[in-house]
Amino acid sequence: MVDMRDYYKTEVVPKLTEAFNYENVMEVPRIEKVVLNMGVGDAISNNKVLDSAVDEMTLVSGQKPVVTKARKSIAAFKLRQGMPIGCMVTLRRKKMYDFLTRLVNVALPRVKDFKGISGKSFDGYGNYTLGIKEQMIFPEIVYDKVDKIKGLNISIVTTAGTDSEAKELLKLLGMPFRN
Repeated sequence: MVDMRDYYKTEVVPKLTEAFNYENVMEVPRIEKVVLNMGVGDAISNNKVLDSAVDEMTLVSGQKPVVTKARKSIAAFKLRQGMPIGCMVTLRRKKMYDFLTRLVNVALPRVKDFKGISGKSFDGYGNYTLGIKEQMIFPEIVYDKVDKIKGLNISIVTTAGTDSEAKELLKLLGMPFRN
């Protein structure tokens, strides 16, 4: 498999430079970081759910996640400020490119009835967020050891100024957009 960083430098940069008429190589948008976030609402009543979420996030990302805590109390959910309710990890450099390669080439094609990801999930500043309904699409997770299906948010932060530049960058890196 081709290293995504080398592919970016050799193939993507020249195509983006030509498409958007950049004068300098440093103007070409690049991926800054990838943030994985898993909110586990059931962690309020059962701490083992959070432990399994941390273990699964470690397997998927290759890096130990940080446990996130509630910012404020919500009485209706029996939630107190400071209670652990999820986990997140920020990937940069080599681990980021390794994760993106696995996401594009292995995980997304394993989604049932997959027709591509939405091209409308950009935030207006060139960042893309993707929601995954179940963590089972990653081959690192063993099906028999999963106690509960949990979702996962993936935010891809780029240096692009506009959504069109970011979409072209991700498309050239292999993201399967449907529109």
